[in-house]
Amino acid sequence: MTDRTARRQMRSAARLYAVQALFQMEASDSDSETVRREFETHRFGRGYDEVTELAEGDVNLFRALIEGAVARQAKIDQMTDRALVAKWPIDRIDPTLRALFRAAGAELVIGETPPRVVVNEFVDIAHAFYPEGREPRFVNAVLDHMAREARPEAFG
Repeated sequence: MTDRTARRQMRSAARLYAVQALFQMEASDSDSETVRREFETHRFGRGYDEVTELAEGDVNLFRALIEGAVARQAKIDQMTDRALVAKWPIDRIDPTLRALFRAAGAELVIGETPPRVVVNEFVDIAHAFYPEGREPRFVNAVLDHMAREARPEAFG
């Protein structure tokens, strides 16, 4: 495996862990620092059992997504709401999707990764959580709208 491939996998893992951490924060009403420490200590690169090993994540990206989602939650939620239909605001959608939109929104607002990459990465995460559902297409549409709002210059 090349260094570039390994780095890409670590960034993908960090995005997945960020979605899981944001979900856990909301579900357990835990603060970001507690959940961040738990993930970094017990999940990054650890195995569930003898067979399943979790990928090592890019800790810096993971932290940036968690911190960005928490610090900019109101802005990200407003961007998400504008991408959703009026009768279905962010507080009515599935908590996993809400966590996904917040992590993706943080990465879009941070602005270091090309928006199309962010959208594709988080659509892949949606496929992991919803392998048989229509949610990945929904995620793609919402994130495309959010990306165009957050980074219009990338779509010129």
